Amino acid sequence: MEIERTALEGVVILTPRRFGDHRGFFSESYSRRAFAEAVGRDVEFVQDNHSLSAKVGTIRGLHFQAPPRAQDKLVRCGKGALFDVAVDIRRGSPTYGQWVGVELSFENGRQLFVPAGFAHGFATRTADTEIIYKCTDYYAPETEGALNWADPAVGIDWGLGGVEPVLSEKDAAAGGLHGFETPFARKEDR
Repeated sequence: MEIERTALEGVVILTPRRFGDHRGFFSESYSRRAFAEAVGRDVEFVQDNHSLSAKVGTIRGLHFQAPPRAQDKLVRCGKGALFDVAVDIRRGSPTYGQWVGVELSFENGRQLFVPAGFAHGFATRTADTEIIYKCTDYYAPETEGALNWADPAVGIDWGLGGVEPVLSEKDAAAGGLHGFETPFARKEDR
């Protein structure tokens, strides 16, 4: 497995090896032991999610679940291509409000680990894109939150290339960092 650290502490890009021949390929997309070595801690995933976005330019996010139901996520693309983003929302973090993005596709097999304390979102690059992700806690709607995908204080370059974004009403109405009271603190501050 190829491991790539990002500029945001704890956010890691993982690329599992693929073994191919004339039939196609085989890849071990997740191993608890290899994953723990890659991120430096043992993580127990309890829920897998799978969503389909029909149109190019669909943006979902920026979402998070607050403590005590905060989630780490391991995200990959099952079909198509997407631009996956993590935004640091940990109080006291030197990278608070900064983001990192990575292209995930069926072809490249890359995955993004998004720890609790980061808002997560993505924009689809192809029609009928599927996103598959593991979570360390169950969905708890009473703790969910969102930040605005287009907040200029964060300044994410979604790379839409003039494509009109497709948004849910909830995502379109989400507030930005200004006035946001984060429920997350860096581990050093707890």
